[in-house]
Amino acid sequence: MSRPQPDHGPHQNPGVPTDRPPGPPVIEARGVTKAFDGVTAVHGVSLTIDPGRRVGLIGPNGAGKTTLFNCLLGVVSVDSGTVEVDGHDVTGRPVHQIARLGVGRTFQRIELFAEATVREHLLIAERTRRGGGSLWKDLIGRGRPRLDEIEACDRVLELLGLDDVADQASERLSLGRGRLLEIGRALMTRPKILLLDEPSSGLDSAETERLAETLLAVQSTEGFAVLLVEHDVAFVENFTERCYAMDTGALIGEGPTAEVLASDAVREAYLGSAAVTR
Repeated sequence: MSRPQPDHGPHQNPGVPTDRPPGPPVIEARGVTKAFDGVTAVHGVSLTIDPGRRVGLIGPNGAGKTTLFNCLLGVVSVDSGTVEVDGHDVTGRPVHQIARLGVGRTFQRIELFAEATVREHLLIAERTRRGGGSLWKDLIGRGRPRLDEIEACDRVLELLGLDDVADQASERLSLGRGRLLEIGRALMTRPKILLLDEPSSGLDSAETERLAETLLAVQSTEGFAVLLVEHDVAFVENFTERCYAMDTGALIGEGPTAEVLASDAVREAYLGSAAVTR
């Protein structure tokens, strides 16, 4: 099976679709607020991600992006406001219950099992999705994966271009391919949305471009939505259709990505008022 080709090059933002997808938003947050030790990290933030859309979340360091991200995932509880996934109120629910509704994620710092092979990582994710109780048996040679499990893993390996390293230990992968493996592990859960936490972290510009190309091709084929939390503004500009911008815990912009990135408020947050007025 050949890998799908993206409909748009890495330097062409596909634009914002004018049609609204049927059904409820895959994620909708309303008035989310979270404070730590009296310091408000997120203040009254609302956002909507429709099925199949690519949405960015940007802001300078300390803007509250990671806290909001973790509120959506159930990693931290909200102080006020609500979070819905696919029309279900998940406010206060634990992480695993939210994940079962179709929410996949990656981590800013790669979290892989060094000695496990690339295919074994995906097999573990597939067994977890199915509720299998013997995840580690495959890693120590006491179990044997079924044909349908192997086929599911191999399909994702081919989608991401990792089939040539399927039997290599993950510790031998480049950082860029390690990022793809994390995405592949998330894809094994059959997500309705992927929440990507700084996927370009540690990558050079060429690796980031390849990652964006692969993500766009796979997302356009599989149809899941994406929330991209990212410092690399060029990545956000080239990949996402819509964007939310935060600063000091609050939203300072939302809308089509190009419009948000061009706004004075967002430019000031990143560059400072002097740079904006020049």
